[in-house]
Amino acid sequence: MNKQLQKYLKNRAALSPWQLEGSSRTDFAAAIIIPALAERMDLPATLESLCLNPSVYLAQTLVVIVINNRVDIPADQYSDNQETINWLRSNPYPQLNLAWIDASSSGLELPAKEGVGLARKIGFDASLEWLDWKISPLLISLDADTRVDGDYLSTIFDHFRINTNRAAVIPFRHQFGSDPEQEIAIRHYELYLRSYLFGLRLAGSPYAYHSIGSTLACSAEAYIKAGGMNRRCGGEDFYFLQQLTKTSGTGMVDGTVVRPSPRFSNRVPFGTGKAVQGQVEEGTALFHFVPVVGFQILKKWFALIASQWDHSAEQISLQVLNISPVLHEFLAEINFDQVWKKLQNNHSSREQRLAAFHDWFDALRTRQLLTRVETDSVDSAEQIVAELLKWGGYAEIEKQADQLRLLEGLQGVAGTS
Repeated sequence: MNKQLQKYLKNRAALSPWQLEGSSRTDFAAAIIIPALAERMDLPATLESLCLNPSVYLAQTLVVIVINNRVDIPADQYSDNQETINWLRSNPYPQLNLAWIDASSSGLELPAKEGVGLARKIGFDASLEWLDWKISPLLISLDADTRVDGDYLSTIFDHFRINTNRAAVIPFRHQFGSDPEQEIAIRHYELYLRSYLFGLRLAGSPYAYHSIGSTLACSAEAYIKAGGMNRRCGGEDFYFLQQLTKTSGTGMVDGTVVRPSPRFSNRVPFGTGKAVQGQVEEGTALFHFVPVVGFQILKKWFALIASQWDHSAEQISLQVLNISPVLHEFLAEINFDQVWKKLQNNHSSREQRLAAFHDWFDALRTRQLLTRVETDSVDSAEQIVAELLKWGGYAEIEKQADQLRLLEGLQGVAGTS
């Protein structure tokens, strides 16, 4: 076991009082971590989709289910979790290297106010000691209601073998809704996610990827370098990917698609389930499409920093006024002048300073800036996306179905259903 791993396990891992059951091997090339809260009905289909992958890859992969709940869980969900644990102990899929962690039973529950972030972390951290550290093992995140294709594992293994980025996201397309209203809602939400990613790419952001917990993967070394998974009860994927990007770089897997569930959810304060539920039940959107001007401001901001990397904060701030008063106000609020002076003192070369700048002006600050701009738009979602696509070279695409089809193709989901 290498020194970095030992240090991480000692100082940062969430191990006690939880134990990994079901496997004694310590030579896996990858581990898939699946948090499960009352997932007895959905989990089998997810595991069955994994079974469709070639046995040569399944043999190298540990699949870890983290059955979790807090003390205050409703009785029916607790019973579901206990049933799931007993079912897993019956070895339902011998073709999988199936293991599990009981974070549900008395004395093993998650602490109050904890949730999916800690559940993911428990699974990731526990898996580290079961991996083959003579190679470069992988950690893969999945959800208990998500389906994968038969080329899922081979594509992920191939990606990390040939790419230098040590973190990656996998293309996604949500499963079909259970009724027309849910289907409309999930495609509308997907249009939002895909248009946001499209805009980030046009702007040149290093954080141009989607943040969905069931679509991320990284090397185990990158996981440790990033400080491990955070414990957030919602948004854990966003912050984890942000940190991975800063420390190891994040790429996009090409060749397979992950299929999350479109179901409703109140388990986290935001995310797919919450967004879809808000649209269907309340007719309200918990998200707002970013108009093209927001991404144009972002692109000009990045270009300004790249071209004037050796200028003073005062000189740059004057130029910012020509780009956008909204950007100028936002930078004042987050103390750009002071931060830039520190970057000048600590990073003398252009490459170092720009890297440090993007570490500071990260995915969160990007989102905060774009949120300022998005509130000014009164156009429909289709109008906003049409303008964004036009800026990207795809004019006169005004129907949502056509917009989605184009963005799916650009983001690795062409020809799927």
